[in-house]
Amino acid sequence: MDALNSTQVSEFFLKGFSEYPALEPLLFLFCSALYLVTLLGNTGIVAVSVLDVRLHTPMYFFLSNLSILDIGYTSSFAPLMLVHFLSSQKTISFAGCGIQMCLGLSTGSTECLLLAIMAYDRYLAICWPLQYPVLMSRQLCLLLVGFSWVFSFSISLTETVIAMSQPFCGHHVISHFTCEILAVLKLACGDTSVSEALLLAGSILLLPMPLTLICLSYTLILVTVLRVPSAAGRRKAFSTCSAHLTVVVLFYGAIIYTYMKPKTKEAHVSDEVFPILYAVVTPMLNPVIYSLRNREVKEAARKVWNKNWTSR
Repeated sequence: MDALNSTQVSEFFLKGFSEYPALEPLLFLFCSALYLVTLLGNTGIVAVSVLDVRLHTPMYFFLSNLSILDIGYTSSFAPLMLVHFLSSQKTISFAGCGIQMCLGLSTGSTECLLLAIMAYDRYLAICWPLQYPVLMSRQLCLLLVGFSWVFSFSISLTETVIAMSQPFCGHHVISHFTCEILAVLKLACGDTSVSEALLLAGSILLLPMPLTLICLSYTLILVTVLRVPSAAGRRKAFSTCSAHLTVVVLFYGAIIYTYMKPKTKEAHVSDEVFPILYAVVTPMLNPVIYSLRNREVKEAARKVWNKNWTSR
């Protein structure tokens, strides 16, 4: 990564919330609690999905991958952010900045595609219940998830390499709490048109297109559910889908505002507030939304807990 650095910038200063030093101890406690809940909740979902054979279904396979993504995405910046809250030395190396940027972009991009895949999975399960086991086979699940990971990482690596190849002319203060690509590009003193065009193309592929598939899937689901004669059946279907839609609204709403709004060189408070929604809040809410409202997950968790407790 250092080979890309044409202006010998050895490190960046992450400005974050340093303008509000009195708030940083409170932010440390708040974000520490959110990060702990994120780790425990998402790790719990992965563990339960693996240990309980009743959850070896496409829905929980995708949910486990979502939890892994949330752990990886949050862990790419949260530990360093927490350290910076308690330290006056809020720096990150040039190479570390590039690695953090690539990890954040790749895991966030993969989650965009995975949410669309999960919507398609619910569409098949609700609208084509008899054909569902054949249509959503294990091979297709692995193919869809594998494609999401590889495609997103390839795009993110390309975007990161081009962004970090920009001349920074000694500018090293990033107005953000992470090495977010838009914040880093604001420091570049050269032509960033290639980076911006690539970022726009990636944003279109990973935001409006998956969101369109999600909206289409849930429109078809709604039509099918309204035809169900049983009120209990309608409630079950709506309950399952509403959890997914809650995540979609929070995640896509914040990330579309961040990456699809007009670009400016000036830093705004919203540039840091909105990323908190999809970077900190959504990964914490995912296990809460998907597990506390899901009877199968709660029963599986109790079964695994009782089994481990009685074996001691």
